[in-house]
Amino acid sequence: MNPSQLRVSKSSDCYETDFYAWTVEQAKFLRDGAWDCLDVPNLAEEIESLGKQERRELRNRLRVLIGHLLKWEYQSGKRSRSWSNTISEQRYQIKELIADSPSLKPYLSNAAIEIYSAALDLAVRETSLDASCFPQECSYNLEQILEKDFFPGEPIASDLGD
Repeated sequence: MNPSQLRVSKSSDCYETDFYAWTVEQAKFLRDGAWDCLDVPNLAEEIESLGKQERRELRNRLRVLIGHLLKWEYQSGKRSRSWSNTISEQRYQIKELIADSPSLKPYLSNAAIEIYSAALDLAVRETSLDASCFPQECSYNLEQILEKDFFPGEPIASDLGD
């Protein structure tokens, strides 16, 4: 085993035993241009994982947002500032995610469809309503979901003639 293979082997072992130390070491190798020392298989895995993490965060924020939109619409008597704040915060965070990673934008529509059952589950768990009270498919389009002034069950300004 040559010295660079030995360093990669030790680096790979460090990945398993001390992840933080491994990240510091890999960053140093990258900055120094020590390409032969890089733990390429684990670096590739971690980079892919970062992309998946962004998608997971987007799905989670959509789940919370749609769940709260459902609660807002179907349990209108219990609406609260907390619910509206959660809706607004999730919209803001989703827009920030898209601004930071624009390539996630085309995934939004599919993500909203994929997570609807989880959003429905959240709404059922957080209300006293049965799942049958809610639509089984998302009744909001993506534009409505992300629109800062959209709160289902409330009249829209254009409906009031404004």
